[in-house]
Amino acid sequence: MAEYKGIKGFKVQYLSADPSNPIIGQTWYNSTSKDLKYQSVTTSPSWASATNYPANMQRQASFGTQTATVNASGLEGAAYTTNTKEYDGTTWTAGGSVPTALEQPGGGGILTAGFMAGGETPAPAKTTETVNYDGTSWTLSGSMATGRSALMSGGTQTAGIIAGGGPGIPPSFSNATEEYNGATWTTGGTLPTAVRNLRGFGLQTAAITLGGELATGTTNATSEYNGTSWSGGGNLAATATGMDGEGTLTAGVAMGGGPSVTTVQLYDGTSWSPTASMSNARTLHGASGASAASSLAIGGASATANLSAVEEFNGPGFPQTKTITVS
Repeated sequence: MAEYKGIKGFKVQYLSADPSNPIIGQTWYNSTSKDLKYQSVTTSPSWASATNYPANMQRQASFGTQTATVNASGLEGAAYTTNTKEYDGTTWTAGGSVPTALEQPGGGGILTAGFMAGGETPAPAKTTETVNYDGTSWTLSGSMATGRSALMSGGTQTAGIIAGGGPGIPPSFSNATEEYNGATWTTGGTLPTAVRNLRGFGLQTAAITLGGELATGTTNATSEYNGTSWSGGGNLAATATGMDGEGTLTAGVAMGGGPSVTTVQLYDGTSWSPTASMSNARTLHGASGASAASSLAIGGASATANLSAVEEFNGPGFPQTKTITVS
């Protein structure tokens, strides 16, 4: 009978505990549990409950990764807040206070290099304010050309993007795109249709919008951006406003949305398909993760109240340890 070394060219590792950061394809024998294990990736997406946010929260800016998230401003209960909270995958801790309490701003980047732009101060007044985050404190930066809220946002602190949103007293709708270099904003390509209450994700040169509200009603349309112009993407399974998502243009996840649903969809760069639903129906929530394989849904509004519930999504490609059984 062939041995593992003869097939793979190396021996199975003999360890007293599972490795802390195994690589995909790594195989080992755990002498404590007496199990043969290997590192693979999930093919069955799932949601799991995570540590609740310290307050009931909606209409905030969220960005970062599943284990290094920033959640800032928004509505805590019925009040605007300047609070920032950081999440390490287990615990929420206080970060630097936002200069201005905002509702429905946009944001992007990572915990140590993020930005937040626009929002209401309070409704219906809109702001052009942009602030940068360094993992400790927020600092004022260049202003947007047009103040607006309920907009799509994404990218990084030095290559950010915002699009659409409501620039005036509701109901108002924008088709404008602006690009951010960490200090100033410049005009980008125009959206095919003016839309507000939309969300999106991706990079400044490869972004997507999710649904939203038109002057004629809600939409299930998505638009894709290549750094210069927008074009039509695959339609969502249902019309939705106030949903959120994470990932890339060719591997994304969209979750929740009005009127407060548990629906989750995956995007492959061409079309959307349903996947595992959240436990909590929510809209106007936060999302972070920067990857369809590993993201968070934070707070939001249910049909009856604001939520503190946080859920983790482990999507296609999420690393997982499997035990080899022999019978």
